[in-house]
Amino acid sequence: MTQAPAPTGAQAVRRALDVLHCFHDNAPDLSASELARRLGLATSTAHRLARTLLGAGFLEQDPRTARYRLGPAVTELGRLSYHQRGLHLAAPELADLAQRTGTTVDLALRSGPYAVIVAGGSVTPKVGLRRPLHSTALGKVLLAWPRPGESGLESLPPLHAFTDRTIVEPAQLAAELARVRAAAHAVNDGESANGVRTLAVPVLDRAESARFALAVRGTPEFVTPDRTDWFLAQARSCARALEVLLLPPAERRPAAG
Repeated sequence: MTQAPAPTGAQAVRRALDVLHCFHDNAPDLSASELARRLGLATSTAHRLARTLLGAGFLEQDPRTARYRLGPAVTELGRLSYHQRGLHLAAPELADLAQRTGTTVDLALRSGPYAVIVAGGSVTPKVGLRRPLHSTALGKVLLAWPRPGESGLESLPPLHAFTDRTIVEPAQLAAELARVRAAAHAVNDGESANGVRTLAVPVLDRAESARFALAVRGTPEFVTPDRTDWFLAQARSCARALEVLLLPPAERRPAAG
């Protein structure tokens, strides 16, 4: 039987990164065979990749079960990135906004087809950090004010329906993003989960691109239409403070007159 050719250097790197991505959204410890099924690889290939990542500290292995989890090198790089981005400086502002509004507050940036929550009330051990762009207020903000080089709607995977309110047609999503830009905020009214209403605003740079999206979330009974303007005013005030904390001076918008 003809043996499959060994992957090139770039392919090997891509496969190794795919292994790490298997642990997104707080995935449990995984065996080599489970990694293989998720990635569509032979178990021997998945095992070889996992052992390489284990040796580099990007995975660690439970000696009792031989199952893999993210390793200390990932933790180290994550903490370094957190501080390099200045996100530790944002935590007090986010906590203050949450206390003033009585909502869950999250700060997210874009990673491909996802909004990744990097700080705020949803960063807990039991909750994944990735949110689809099309069904969340955070994601709509990041799509509505894209950074240079970021792909548009045509690059998104099929738009999955999470509730009967989720937008699943690209043309409808494009129209929604036009409304978001015109209103200078996004709304998720039960589109990602029933019983949730979220308002989000951009943290903009000098080029008017959203470096981050900032959201306040509660129930529809709490985040009511008559209180929307107040919640948005609080969120925008926080977003302006985050522009100063998180962006270099040359990349900040001019101070409001």
